[in-house]
Amino acid sequence: MSSLTDVDKRYLEKLLAMGGGVVLDYKDAAFGALFSRHKVDIHGERYHTYGTSKAKKMRAFWEQAPDPLVGAVLAEMLDGYEADCDLNDREMDGALLEKCRVIVSRLLGKSVESQPTQTVDEFLHREYDIPNIDRLPIDAHAIPIIESRLVEARTALSAGAYLSVVFLCGSVLEAVLLGAAQKDPAKFNKASSSPRNPDGTVRRFHEWSLAQFIDTACEVDLLKPDVKKFGHGLRDFRNYIHPYEQMVSGFTPDQHTAKVSFHVLKAALASVAGER
Repeated sequence: MSSLTDVDKRYLEKLLAMGGGVVLDYKDAAFGALFSRHKVDIHGERYHTYGTSKAKKMRAFWEQAPDPLVGAVLAEMLDGYEADCDLNDREMDGALLEKCRVIVSRLLGKSVESQPTQTVDEFLHREYDIPNIDRLPIDAHAIPIIESRLVEARTALSAGAYLSVVFLCGSVLEAVLLGAAQKDPAKFNKASSSPRNPDGTVRRFHEWSLAQFIDTACEVDLLKPDVKKFGHGLRDFRNYIHPYEQMVSGFTPDQHTAKVSFHVLKAALASVAGER
């Protein structure tokens, strides 16, 4: 059972727009996928205490789950809310977001530090160069493939093939983070965010999703938090390969999404190469 107070819940419910039974603009599939990343079956009967809407399932989850788990899920949702406001030019309630981040920090047992919120425009205005590929933790035989995909991503961005940009950037980042994990498996396996099997053992690296690689790489300080914050389009890139999954998620990348995705990749590669 979480330690969320009634006041905490009022702040969170307002930010997450839970008044009409929804949670932000999450569709059922995307809502379930988010919780699945934290090993929670939010659509299961366990969370039908108050009903079957997403908001009611969320309230049941808050009551049943421990602070660290509730905090981890909410932290991802708050990042998603902020990124969605930035990417879609929606007005963001910065004061309310800051109050909710304080609540989440308490749940996670972290000290609260008030820091300025970085917008997507501020992120995009920071220049990152793609490092020498030889400095990245990837197999030498894969280097020509990685270089080719980077060139193709630039070409796709110029040609307006925005979904292709997301696919290419996601595949490159996943390959690089897999290489980093294989180079230092103990560090990745010991991280609290590493995905685990029902028996508590860490999954083999080839079973990890890009989202799980990003979360764990941020935890072990291989990636900066901005990659996690603005990498939403990349995190689930494999799902968008299937037209039905893209339809269900409602994901339609535009030029801005593609630019952010490519910038996230450049920032990530610079981090992994030790140049940030």
